[in-house]
Amino acid sequence: MTYQETTRKLLEFIDASPSCYHVIANLKKIYEDAGFIELREETSWNITAGKNYYVVRNGSSIVAFKVPEKGWSGFQMAASHSDFPSFKIKTNPEVDVEKHYTCLNVEKYGGMLCAPWFDRPLSIAGRILVEEEGRIVTKLLNIPRDLVMIPNVAIHMNREVNNGYAYNPQVDMIPLFGDETAKGGFIKLIAGEAGVRMEDILDMDMFLYNRMPGTIWGANEEYVSSRSLDDLQCVFGTVQGFLKAENDTRITMCCVFDNEEVGSATKQGAESTMLSDVLHRIADSMGKSREELLQAIANSFLLSADNGHAVHPNHPEKADPTNRPYPNKGVVIKYNANQKYVTDGVSAGIFKTICKKAGVPVQTYVNRSDIAGGSTLGNLANKHVSMNSVDIGLAQLAMHSPYETAGVKDTAYMIKACDTFFASAVCAEGDGVYRIL
Repeated sequence: MTYQETTRKLLEFIDASPSCYHVIANLKKIYEDAGFIELREETSWNITAGKNYYVVRNGSSIVAFKVPEKGWSGFQMAASHSDFPSFKIKTNPEVDVEKHYTCLNVEKYGGMLCAPWFDRPLSIAGRILVEEEGRIVTKLLNIPRDLVMIPNVAIHMNREVNNGYAYNPQVDMIPLFGDETAKGGFIKLIAGEAGVRMEDILDMDMFLYNRMPGTIWGANEEYVSSRSLDDLQCVFGTVQGFLKAENDTRITMCCVFDNEEVGSATKQGAESTMLSDVLHRIADSMGKSREELLQAIANSFLLSADNGHAVHPNHPEKADPTNRPYPNKGVVIKYNANQKYVTDGVSAGIFKTICKKAGVPVQTYVNRSDIAGGSTLGNLANKHVSMNSVDIGLAQLAMHSPYETAGVKDTAYMIKACDTFFASAVCAEGDGVYRIL
């Protein structure tokens, strides 16, 4: 498969995933088609050697794992995230403007570049909660047409906008839904699209998303642009590598958590107990003692996969002087002295060895010392499950824009690196001594 063919598969996955809930629904289907068995947190688990499983929390996070047939002595894990910056529809969303426009009241989710949201076709996707035969039922909803837009103020009315402008999300970022005839039509539209009665809708978690399709472009088709490359490029890459790999001594595990963009401190975020809960329940179901589980965790490794910043062609000065990743140049290892990224010398050395084994190029990313960076999944997950971990990603431009850009080769690099990682065993042989089998 060519790099462009792999990238088109990525774009198909992104196109089918307009919200974090759709991301997880699509992963469930991928796993079920591959023969994985669903486990539910509210029921008992009966895990059998040689079988593959997955568990979902909140409809927006998923942990899938493969159990080898002849016993296991550790875990090979990867984690990425299902969410991306957007605007969430507020409760009671309709706003009447001078009896001529009907707008929707929204609030920001995550840190975003605001300017690129203007003047482009948007729609709405997420989940609704419906009363159905005495139960509260979740239904996924995507309105697959150009539905709303956030119109810019004309340059004639804001002459200074190109000199810098502080966007007010309650004033500037409100999407236009329709004219005066659309008043009272939002819930009616949602009910009609979902095939339910308006009075049966109890609540909803709905988000705006960019309707512009992803594209491969450049002089030699070397770039890909799409919404939510951060972090669905890593989700897709880690999952595909996970599905390809076989390992007869380790439980391989692929985690996709929600709410990374708002700090992960939710019941389904990387900072929740979800990963710890799953590990303990695996051990309990398979007759492992707490001592044996702790030994296995000490003999485990985590890839925290979240995209990183490429050197910008118009602002190369924004990058660190000596750590300068570019699209199409390989998987990026991310470092931070204050442990916003969990990488250290041990975990970087292990991952570099795995990439060398896979024949995958490696780059490094460190923030400029005078520019603060964000955090990601690894250091948060380690609060509950402590193990050697490395923060990695793929180099991209325009992170947190509704239309981001990356390299067409890098998804394939991530898949290949993860395939090799999941097929390996990182073995601790004393403090500071490791072997990769």
